Amino acid sequence: MIRIAGLSMRLSSGGRPVEVLSDVSLEVPARQFLAIAGPSGSGKSTLLGLIAGLDRPSAGSIRVGGVEITRLDEEALARFRRDTIGYIFQSFHLIPTLTALENVAVPLELGGARDAFGRARALLVEVGLAERAHHYPVQLSGGEQQRVAVARAISRRPPLLLADEPTGNLDSATGKQIIDLLLALNRTLGSTLVLVTHDAALAAHADRLVLLRDGRIVGDEPVNGAIA
Repeated sequence: MIRIAGLSMRLSSGGRPVEVLSDVSLEVPARQFLAIAGPSGSGKSTLLGLIAGLDRPSAGSIRVGGVEITRLDEEALARFRRDTIGYIFQSFHLIPTLTALENVAVPLELGGARDAFGRARALLVEVGLAERAHHYPVQLSGGEQQRVAVARAISRRPPLLLADEPTGNLDSATGKQIIDLLLALNRTLGSTLVLVTHDAALAAHADRLVLLRDGRIVGDEPVNGAIA
């Protein structure tokens, strides 16, 4: 599903180049649940953003579903993201002037789906928010906002689901609800799930764990229900 080769990302800080990722190569088969962990500043979120096509790498290539996204122009990349990738942000990124229902319906409408609002209502039922459909983000708890974000991310049934610290802003009980929801979606949809986390308990649910440090992969192991 994902094939990354020789990926590097350099940014400028104070007029000096900073190597955020350095010569990262990684393959992720379809339907796998991959957790990416590592200390703050190790390049986890940068790597996820590159896989999503939100940024352009300084060097290397990224193939998703057989398409080399690093060669696509902005218009083609936007279409590819819309049709292939669901992205869950840590800070939700809901549109504050839209209700929960409208937030979920937006990608469906942009994709030309018939009965976008009917499908959006069904998705809110799936994530347990049927009674909150007409509430605005400010009227929802953090966990409820994240569940809306999950519903929006899966609205087009993407083959690739990316999540950046999806439980980072949540209490442990609500975080567990989100974990259970993502696991169920991974199994039900058969989507490939790549999740960035600092939470060992969350990473323990994955099929595989990749460890990043200083922009490099320093570990890549199957997960057997616990992380040492």
